[in-house]
Amino acid sequence: MSHPEIAHAEQIAANRQAVERLVPFFEDFSPDSLARFAEHYSEDAWFKDPFNEVRGIDAIERIFAHMFLQVDAPRFVVVERIVDAGGAVLVWDFHFRLRDWKRNETQTIRGVSHLKFAADGRVCWHRDYWDAAEELLAKLPVIGFIVRALQRRLSAQ
Repeated sequence: MSHPEIAHAEQIAANRQAVERLVPFFEDFSPDSLARFAEHYSEDAWFKDPFNEVRGIDAIERIFAHMFLQVDAPRFVVVERIVDAGGAVLVWDFHFRLRDWKRNETQTIRGVSHLKFAADGRVCWHRDYWDAAEELLAKLPVIGFIVRALQRRLSAQ
């Protein structure tokens, strides 16, 4: 193997190790986990999801702390991992119960996280992709009716 091929293989191995450390962090996530973000995210990490775009561990922690205030029993389940030299993609299901509506009914959001890692193996770039309209807004009272009506109107079927 040439030097570039070795470096490529080593980067894939390093990214796999980072993912193996990160997945249990999210699958066992709790309010107590917030203090452990620095173990997994670089100080100036960038994070984006359908509602937020922030930089820095403190800002990322605030997003997840807010999540614990908004929902009951949040739980991430990683169902697929794709890792290469450039980073990783995690396919996940997020299970939760809304505090103010259908309290006893577990909701699920299906999404994907695209991750890039710093040289030390911590996440430096985290982009979440999930359909806020279908996975969340369509399930809510009032606005859900509007979203579902729009979906029907825009559907080709």
